[in-house]
Amino acid sequence: MRVLRLLLLALGLLLSQLGPGAGQLTALGQRSDSYICARKGGTCNLSPCPLYNRIEGTCYRGKAKCCIR
Repeated sequence: MRVLRLLLLALGLLLSQLGPGAGQLTALGQRSDSYICARKGGTCNLSPCPLYNRIEGTCYRGKAKCCIR
């Protein structure tokens, strides 16, 4: 039982030392594009942007436009 605990401890310490882009957790610290659009004060539109608004990026993984006044 102690050997198993030591192995798990060693594995945990090893994985904690990996860089932020390593392994399966690459998107953990990244915000979605729709969140970034809302943070800038924009709205996500699947249709063209309303009059007097400009396209500032994308939303929903590139399927919509981020429109900002």
